[in-house]
Amino acid sequence: MSGPIAVAEALRRILAGIPDPVSAESVAIAEAAGRTLAEDVRATRTQPPFPASAMDGYAVRAEDIATCPAALRVIGTSAAGHGFTETVGPGEAVRIFTGAPVPEGADAILIQENADAADGQVVAREPVAAGRFVRPSGLDFLAGDVLLRAGDTLDARRTALAAAAGHARLELRRRPRVAILATGDELVAPGAPARWDQIVASNALAVGALAREAGAETVDLGIAGDTLDALEAALAQAVAARADILVTLGGASVGDHDLVQSALTRQGLELGFWRVALRPGKPLMHGRLGPTTVIGLPGNPVSSIVCGLLFVVPAIRALLGDPRAGEDRSEPATLGHAMPANDGRQDYMRARLDSAPDRLPVVHPENRQDSSMLSVLGQAEALLIRPPHADPARAGDLCRILRLDRRIL
Repeated sequence: MSGPIAVAEALRRILAGIPDPVSAESVAIAEAAGRTLAEDVRATRTQPPFPASAMDGYAVRAEDIATCPAALRVIGTSAAGHGFTETVGPGEAVRIFTGAPVPEGADAILIQENADAADGQVVAREPVAAGRFVRPSGLDFLAGDVLLRAGDTLDARRTALAAAAGHARLELRRRPRVAILATGDELVAPGAPARWDQIVASNALAVGALAREAGAETVDLGIAGDTLDALEAALAQAVAARADILVTLGGASVGDHDLVQSALTRQGLELGFWRVALRPGKPLMHGRLGPTTVIGLPGNPVSSIVCGLLFVVPAIRALLGDPRAGEDRSEPATLGHAMPANDGRQDYMRARLDSAPDRLPVVHPENRQDSSMLSVLGQAEALLIRPPHADPARAGDLCRILRLDRRIL
């Protein structure tokens, strides 16, 4: 039997097994936040569509106030949505407000702080250069410009940009369906009575939150007991739900009580791999069940969350057509204290960070790294990555971290 595969190879195989991205659908822009673009977004108009004032004041011809003081006749007003339609001639000015169109003939804005107005006239106290305080047409973007790319996720700023570009609806990827199945006689739902030999199931909630944050919708298959009949009934629900990804929690190894792989095999699973050289999370399974990608996560809570970050989230992003799905999201840091040599598994150690604006963050691994300890993960700010067979390291050495307090996308 072959040994565990490397983390990078496991991710490569999972992403290589993802079929084409999920289908697209037209969505009103008011409902688009958090969704992923299925096609590029081009500007349907130029922004701003006219030269606009950046300040309150007076639209003038710069040559008329080259020498100050200079008196000009005020011939009208230009306000946002109510532009002045005539031309500014020699010795003339137009009262103007921020965002309003700059009239024809004017080429600068005399700000009101440098002007004295009375009796239909304005006196400029300081000259202003041509183009000053004028936003030229197309300063932001031009009609036809590509503003957003397929695979981008629409957060608040991107949604605003698409709206400003003139789009009432957008072509977005439908949300991939991720079915989540917890397994084990020892598990009970949160709030349910528990025997002395049972624990509260938390993994499905955590993985579901990760999946939704990545852009998926989730199907909770509940908790299946340790029998083939119970597992096969739950798998039938996943098939009926037309899940794009099935995530199982626990039972992915080959021990006497690890029945998930056996149940999946009986249903036609095409197994890819089931062991990865990482800690926490060695017993991790991947395969296909018909059109569904199967990812079997370890049962330990910390292991399932770490592996969800490393493998489930990129799989969802690949289904959404994100070209950055497999991108390395780690960043540099320095060690806060010495570390021993590592064995053949890639470590993801729960850690705290000391940060300052003028240096890399300093990472401090927690003393307790047991994969069952959610209290440690709950307080951690990052995962310290220790490559396989890493040499001993000293305090101050460079390292890589994955932040836990930063959005996935």
